[in-house]
Amino acid sequence: MEKLRLGVLGTSGHYELRVATPLKSSLLVEPYAIASRNKEKAKTYAKKWDFSEVYGSYEELLADPKVDFVYLPLPNHLHLQYIKKAADAGKPILCEKPLGLNAKEAVEAAEYCKKKGVPLMEAFMYRFHPQWQRAAELVKCGEIGTVIATSGLFSYDLKDGGNIRNIAAAGGGAILDIGCYTVSSARLLMGAEPERVVGTFVWDPVFKTDILGSAILDFGNGRSSTFTLGTQLYPYQRVTALGAGGSLSIKIPFNMFGDVPGEITVINGVGERIVETEIIDQYLLEFDGFAESIINKTEVPTPVCDAIANMAVLDALFASAKSGKWESVAKY
Repeated sequence: MEKLRLGVLGTSGHYELRVATPLKSSLLVEPYAIASRNKEKAKTYAKKWDFSEVYGSYEELLADPKVDFVYLPLPNHLHLQYIKKAADAGKPILCEKPLGLNAKEAVEAAEYCKKKGVPLMEAFMYRFHPQWQRAAELVKCGEIGTVIATSGLFSYDLKDGGNIRNIAAAGGGAILDIGCYTVSSARLLMGAEPERVVGTFVWDPVFKTDILGSAILDFGNGRSSTFTLGTQLYPYQRVTALGAGGSLSIKIPFNMFGDVPGEITVINGVGERIVETEIIDQYLLEFDGFAESIINKTEVPTPVCDAIANMAVLDALFASAKSGKWESVAKY
């Protein structure tokens, strides 16, 4: 079967670090076109990562009829703009998280793509990893009983003011960059949407972005999720779910390596065990999963309504940080 030709908007460091190598193993996706506003930079990138076509603007790439779908790893504040442009060009879109700067933008993007008949998916790669598939199965079958609480920790150390993650106007900051993961995983394990949230955040005096934060998501009936984030801390990540009959903990929940097994620690009345999952790259699974939905004309693996619901929680957390109170999560 002929592979789908991928167009990438921007010479992304994320694509280079985490996506380019796994895609070499794909039977469904072929890196085809790369675009940058600096064409010389794009040429160097194309030579390194085997793109056959190079464009000096994103619009030129979108006009190429041979591009079957696009990957959009641009800064957060550009997501909505280029989702619309890609949809106008009839290109299915795999967009990096978060889908927009707020739920309103996520809804606008979803409705625009629906009107144009173009598939759109938020790129939450962790959902494709076997360790998360297995964790969801363990919860569903009642291995740890009803999940009462989850906790998450996610941090890294980045003090470079020129990095897009530290630029407020571009949608930088901990909540949009990594808080989206802790919220998404909590919603997945709880199997529900939080009713209200409260959060407290520390803002960098120079960058004006949130660099440290903690939050509580209230799912009702005493069920809650907590998490702490940091962008100027020692790098660490962990997610734990506590159920009425046990617990499970994922050792590396988000930036999982592609060359070692996933590890879930499961504890219940029978005992404690380490569940190891398949050695496979989550980015390969994500891109192949999206490509397969295009080929088979089926729904995308992660529906856009999930992206909107996740963004609604992030909006409520920003509102809580401003008000200092519990804030309700809007329904869309």
